[in-house]
Amino acid sequence: MKKIKYLCLLLMAISFPTFANNVTTTAENIQEIRLSLDSVWVVMGGILVFLMQAGFALVESGSVRSKNTVNVLMKNYMDTCLGGLIFWLLGFGLMFGVNASGWIGTSHFAPNVMDDWYWNLLFFQMMFAATATTIASGAMAERIHFVAYVVSAAVVSGLIYPIFGSWAWGSIFDGEGWLKALGFIDFAGSTVVHSIGGWVALAGIIVLGPRLGRFGRNGQSHYLAGHNLPLVALGGFILWFAWFGFNAASTMNANVSIGRIALNTHLAACSGAVAYMLYALIRGKAILMKTTINASLGGLVGITAGCATMSPLFAVITGLTAGLIVSVMPSVMEKLKLDDVVDAVTVHGFCGAWGTVAAGLFFEADLFNSHIISIQVLGVMAAFVWGFGIAFVVFKVLDKLLGGLRVSKQHEQRGLDYTEHAELSYPEFQRDVTFETEDMTKRH
Repeated sequence: MKKIKYLCLLLMAISFPTFANNVTTTAENIQEIRLSLDSVWVVMGGILVFLMQAGFALVESGSVRSKNTVNVLMKNYMDTCLGGLIFWLLGFGLMFGVNASGWIGTSHFAPNVMDDWYWNLLFFQMMFAATATTIASGAMAERIHFVAYVVSAAVVSGLIYPIFGSWAWGSIFDGEGWLKALGFIDFAGSTVVHSIGGWVALAGIIVLGPRLGRFGRNGQSHYLAGHNLPLVALGGFILWFAWFGFNAASTMNANVSIGRIALNTHLAACSGAVAYMLYALIRGKAILMKTTINASLGGLVGITAGCATMSPLFAVITGLTAGLIVSVMPSVMEKLKLDDVVDAVTVHGFCGAWGTVAAGLFFEADLFNSHIISIQVLGVMAAFVWGFGIAFVVFKVLDKLLGGLRVSKQHEQRGLDYTEHAELSYPEFQRDVTFETEDMTKRH
């Protein structure tokens, strides 16, 4: 019996290293599979966020008059193209590079060699940068020089968005942003992306001034209707659809929290639209489709900061409040003679600020904590000072350097499709815009 016992012990000793190696190999395989699934999830989320550019393009082009359709579409397209290059070249390093000071990243500019996982983050954040940049496009539509806009968009993608992002989200390599160190909550970017874009838009419309005919000499307001509401509606649906990637993929990994994040996102959008509908009914006003869409977008913007850290009930409250903001603030902007073509300042700026504060108010692990709320308010204020302040200076400088940020009155009357791009969006019906004075093909 002792011989058999010793023989068994010997066999176990011989086989144990092989067994241990197999266990180690299995654990490594599981980890590799996990990282692969996370990568697929984040990249697919980035692809959905890219689709938001199409949504913005449709909302904005449908909201302007037909003579400016091509111009708006071109701005959205170049936001993606130029913004992507600028963010890769400069923005990613400023935002996520080594951040020893807490204020700015100092490494990983124009990254060409990185660990595989970081390519996922770079791609995903490149789409976020395009979103932040595009927000201002619709607000300033129908009167800004195309080249001036493109230059300002490059500044947003390469400087304004990444630096504030470094405060709130950086760094992934070493150090961290000062807001992040304080415990600032902005899961997917109500302030980092949307409010920053909204405050840039506010600076732009202040420097540009209102469109011709928007306000009368005696202070009266004239509504300048967009040319295609079906495009606006389709754009709204596309944005809503893409927002699931915007919020849920911000987990940066494929975990079980995705379902509740997506649900909170949807509930807030629904609540925003319903809040506006009830507001209009109570006041005896017509229920407008464009405002309904904006109210749902306001709900989406509002929930973006706290979608991962609040319960569905508070997601509904966040969306309802955002819908009321969208119902009221455009009238305030109008009284101040601020001409925002798509209400971007309201939807993204004000609803983003509200959503960021709401993320602190309704933080599930510690509801209504005054310390958390104060940090959220600080972040909102910092975003306004930085986003609006830098953008205002940039637009003022461009106004001086380029001989005017705004197109001439004649070009504004003719429409920017023809004067800026020598194209017409609906040539069968718009030939008269050229006054039949020249061959359009000679302008190419």
